[in-house]
Amino acid sequence: MDRKREAADGFEVRTDLALEERESFKGDGGEVSGVALREWARDRSQAKFTEVKIVNEQGARAMGKPVGTYLTLEADQLSQKDEEYHSRISRELAGELSRLMRDMLRGESAEGRRPLSVLAVGLGNSQVTPDSLGPRVLGNLRMTRHLEKRETDRNSREEDFWPGQEASRGTPQLSGIVPGVMAQTGMETAEILKGIVRQTQPDLIIAIDALAARSVRRLGTTIQLTDTGIQPGSGVGNHRHSLTRESLGVPVLAIGVPTVVGAAAIVQDTLSALIGVLQRSAPAKKTGDWIAEMRPEEQYQLIRELLEPEFGPLYVTPPDIDQSVKQLSFTISEGIHQAVFGLDDGESL
Repeated sequence: MDRKREAADGFEVRTDLALEERESFKGDGGEVSGVALREWARDRSQAKFTEVKIVNEQGARAMGKPVGTYLTLEADQLSQKDEEYHSRISRELAGELSRLMRDMLRGESAEGRRPLSVLAVGLGNSQVTPDSLGPRVLGNLRMTRHLEKRETDRNSREEDFWPGQEASRGTPQLSGIVPGVMAQTGMETAEILKGIVRQTQPDLIIAIDALAARSVRRLGTTIQLTDTGIQPGSGVGNHRHSLTRESLGVPVLAIGVPTVVGAAAIVQDTLSALIGVLQRSAPAKKTGDWIAEMRPEEQYQLIRELLEPEFGPLYVTPPDIDQSVKQLSFTISEGIHQAVFGLDDGESL
């Protein structure tokens, strides 16, 4: 999972979503030095898009995330079992994936003018439902690297080779790996991928992972894309070596969906309602005013001090998470297919 933001007092308000980091600033999360924000919506899918661009180190420090682009797709209907709607979201996802892939591959050397080679990585534990998104997406992908390669057309234009274009220099090569978790393999994911990258030499890695959110309403209804890579496990405080261009030697595009939220964050979300009730009661008004005057980090610290001695660092997932992860795995895999191969519905390799 991606990186996390640390509160000023040292207590962690865990989230992997750059959108939630931006919202954590005062007011509407508006102007943050070094951070550019763009929002838009699509009528055909009823999806809302938010692009957070961290453009310099000042913005990176403010957000607690690396410099790069963080694109969030929000669609409440993703939680519903509607194949037609999920198909529309797959198309929206494919379009944004193609755009990010083009930007990330611009200027990269196409050695020998060979077909585009993409390595898909399904992060997570397939035996733990909220953490099984990555492995499930990999199970739905159609791999092509093992198929017979077409003869290279050295006279074709370079732009004909990249995603969304006709593969005049051969069918794009898609390969994949589910590296498991350290408890299963005894190895860091980054160690496994370094060996695979060295042997297969992909042009791009697409890593799929489950994320941690700060808000319950975003569980299973939000997809984040980022060109900064990923740090497995950080959303739940389980640090692992990062998967980035710097660590692996090739660009890493990360796709994530929040499937868990910390119990303390859930309680914090209800504080505003609780404060209102306390302030309306004469005997409890002083308590309500005291809590209302606290900074969000101080509120979060208080909640953790009350909850964690009893329950530990508890994380919560929706009761229908199995169905949600299953649906989303198909949605994301189809988005990857369309972005890599430029396929229309019903068209086959």
